[in-house]
Amino acid sequence: MAGRIRDVDIALVRERSPIADVIGEHIQLRNAGGGNLKGLCPFHDEKSPSFNVTPERGMYFCFGCSEGGDVITFVEKIEHLPFGEAVERLAQRAGIQLQYEQGGYVPKRDHGERARLIEAHRVAAEFYAEKLFGPDAAPGRRFLSERGFERADAEMFGVGYAPAEWEALARHLMGRGFTADELVKGGLAKEGRRGPIDRFRGRLIWPIRDATGDVIGFGARKLLDSDDGPKYLNTPDSPLYKKSQVLYGIDLAKREISKRAQAVIVEGYTDVMACHLAGVPTAVATCGTSFGEEHIKILRRFLLDQAEFRGEVIFTFDGDAAGQKAALRAFADEQKFVTQTYVAVQSDGLDPCDLRIKQGDAAVRDLIASREPLFQFAIRSTISRYDLRSNEGKIAALDAAAPIVAGIKDVGLRKRYAIDLDRWLGFMDERFVMQRIGEVANTQQGRPQRAPKAAPVDPSVRVEGELLKLAVQRPALLGPRFDALDPQAFTAPDHVALHKVIQAAGGAGSAGHGGREWVDRLLEHAHDEGARALVTRFAVEPVQADAHAEERYAGAMLAAIEAIAVDRAIAQAKSRMQRLNPVEEQQEYNKLFGELVALEQQRRVLRERAAGS
Repeated sequence: MAGRIRDVDIALVRERSPIADVIGEHIQLRNAGGGNLKGLCPFHDEKSPSFNVTPERGMYFCFGCSEGGDVITFVEKIEHLPFGEAVERLAQRAGIQLQYEQGGYVPKRDHGERARLIEAHRVAAEFYAEKLFGPDAAPGRRFLSERGFERADAEMFGVGYAPAEWEALARHLMGRGFTADELVKGGLAKEGRRGPIDRFRGRLIWPIRDATGDVIGFGARKLLDSDDGPKYLNTPDSPLYKKSQVLYGIDLAKREISKRAQAVIVEGYTDVMACHLAGVPTAVATCGTSFGEEHIKILRRFLLDQAEFRGEVIFTFDGDAAGQKAALRAFADEQKFVTQTYVAVQSDGLDPCDLRIKQGDAAVRDLIASREPLFQFAIRSTISRYDLRSNEGKIAALDAAAPIVAGIKDVGLRKRYAIDLDRWLGFMDERFVMQRIGEVANTQQGRPQRAPKAAPVDPSVRVEGELLKLAVQRPALLGPRFDALDPQAFTAPDHVALHKVIQAAGGAGSAGHGGREWVDRLLEHAHDEGARALVTRFAVEPVQADAHAEERYAGAMLAAIEAIAVDRAIAQAKSRMQRLNPVEEQQEYNKLFGELVALEQQRRVLRERAAGS
């Protein structure tokens, strides 16, 4: 049984796994100022980015769903791995050989189901790629050649060939130490009468990779007439592969998608290859399923899809009826994107692969450039089904298209398409068309609900939060003065708990300039989830001051919290004085009066300092 990974190795893995690089393999991150990065959260669906990463302290936090942690936590959550396997995955990425207590070094293959299955798929992909250039794979090479792909193209995409044998891959993998159960669980083989048999036989093979580049499944195209299976066959859902969450080509396209703020959705593996080779490197395809909500979530994270409407998603479909139907299905999901969506349909019905063969690379680029807004395509495709030469046909077309226009959330855009619809139908009566659409919109949307008012934030609690945030991020600006604060200076229960954690970790005065080591020390002393979550949040949440003004801001926050403490002391002194008789207890009364004057003076000075922020 494997031992525990040494703490020193875990620390080394964190050190050599830059959090921005690791997270950047899954989402697009952009500069948010103050050394922070921002993107769309991969753990919940959101319209504007609230997922923040702070490379300086190696932490992330989402202000929308409160998920947060370090680079290991991120891999645990995004890959659904236990802690040990997440460390091993990062160690492999960083080229670190881990050492285990209770028995020394244990090879990675002895750890974790996911790691084992990833390795099996890597070996399988190499096996298939090698077989493509053997004598039996001639039909596969001919298929590629007829579609304009050369050997270098096949190697670029890792295309391979599955021998027309029952157990070729199974024997190879079991000879490398993988078990029959692992092959079946990973979808590489099926249960046979005498052991596992290959899932793919006599087929051209495309490895399907996740965004990080790991092979997680395969797509297989039939080549032989004797194969009575479907034309395309995919890996079944497995611990690695979920077809509704996979986009073929995302590993190659993700950087260009982020760079160009564009994603092109095509229908097949060869279409992805054709687009990339023709100069459209943002192309991806679904794998054996229609484009859906999970695919949208993947793309939005790389597009950094938000309210500026800067990006674009372009769907390419065959020009036939089935292609139009697919485009209209895509329209149903359109407004889950914030970026603009388009359709690119070749008038002669050619898909990108066939278009490249017949007309060359430039024709593929021209197809994408000639995109049509998806709203426009959906409306015009709908009204094309009606006879617009009669009033009856026009009314029927209007009633069919009205729900599409009414469903456009942007009011200005909805009005423009209502005007276009009037023109396309030939009514020349914008008021009538807009009234008809308005009736449908009211039916669809119902009465708008008033958003609940946010609860007001106590100003003193806000000051506590800002001061504690500085203690986590910039402890050197606070030092011993922070450590001298009375614990009762903090009132919010989570703030009280965090103040105790800071004191237990040695106080701000012992933290030096802070950084990652200080945050790690705080996390070690945060023994409950609430305190750990607040440390993580405050390690990432921006301080409400410009970098050049942080020192003055820190002094102002300290003065403000000290002033609040003095306010409490003044209230207590006044309460005690009210209970005294100034004649009979004159000495004590005068003493309290003197203390009150001194406290009032102290509060005035502190408030002047606090106002300096």
